[in-house]
Amino acid sequence: MIALTIDGMKVQVEAGTTILEAASQLGVEIPTFCHDPRLKPHGSCRICVVEIKGGRNLPTACCTPVGEGMEVWTESDDVIEARREILDLMLANHPLDCLTCDKAGRCTLQDLCYKYDIKESSYGGAKKEYETDESNPFYYSDQEKCILCGKCVYVCSQLQGTDAIGFAERGFDTHIATPFDKGLEHSTCVSCGNCVSVCPVGALMPKSKEKFRYWETKSTRTTCAYCGVGCQMDLLVKDNKVVEVDPAMGPSNEGLLCVKGKFAFNFINHPDRLKKPLVKKDGKLVETSWEEAYQVIVDKVKHTKENFGPDTIAGFSSARSLTEENYLMQKMMRAVIGTNNVDHCARL
Repeated sequence: MIALTIDGMKVQVEAGTTILEAASQLGVEIPTFCHDPRLKPHGSCRICVVEIKGGRNLPTACCTPVGEGMEVWTESDDVIEARREILDLMLANHPLDCLTCDKAGRCTLQDLCYKYDIKESSYGGAKKEYETDESNPFYYSDQEKCILCGKCVYVCSQLQGTDAIGFAERGFDTHIATPFDKGLEHSTCVSCGNCVSVCPVGALMPKSKEKFRYWETKSTRTTCAYCGVGCQMDLLVKDNKVVEVDPAMGPSNEGLLCVKGKFAFNFINHPDRLKKPLVKKDGKLVETSWEEAYQVIVDKVKHTKENFGPDTIAGFSSARSLTEENYLMQKMMRAVIGTNNVDHCARL
């Protein structure tokens, strides 16, 4: 165990723990843009710099391991001045359209500029100019708002394993791009949206069908119903409508989703969605009760089995059902009806 002091508070942590992790154990919040506990620390954004007594510079808390007897200050005058300068540089290439930006209320850059009293950049000169990439059907990429924290790149490569995006060019011209800048439509992107979920600013945003502000929404934790993995996610709801989906840290998905879990939720409020069972009467499908619908099934199955044998009946199960429900389905077919004609579609 390593003993150190952070902002005057003593703490003991395991060897190899970073300053950021040690501070978190004390409840001390150090701002970050690029950090994600699931990723290898890379310190791209520099906003988590801290002061170490006797140190020659201000190291990044996310990459610096603790040392025995270390004294760390997370909000000293030098640290605050450095963070203000970093934010100043970021704003030099960032549009100040917070009033109309879809990310307002959930933008880390906006929050930190408010905290450190940065209203605009003191730097003039050229600004980056890029066309917004709208080629993906589910989200768009606006590189003029990108702060080059690299979070999207590393989530795509280290967690998703797709490597659809990366850093292109160098210096002032550095930007996040697909291979040869051909756009998301022509890349290996699988539209999982995990890059969108971790972007701290408005550079990667969902193409929403509803106009909303994040503070207008309520979050509800639930389980994705598209397959049997059991991914946890948070539904953002405004006026009784799901307007966006956030991945949650569940044991099976660890904060990741696929394209279906992240973006395919508009069926919930679709006017053609079936909400009651339908039974054919006089050649037309009409709404009925569950009791009547189940009775129709039972009568048809009994009649067919008695007159034509159990192997004239087949059961087809769904990937959207729970594992336990699929188990009951095949058990019913084999043990009750008496047939092995059971199939299942693992796609939708």
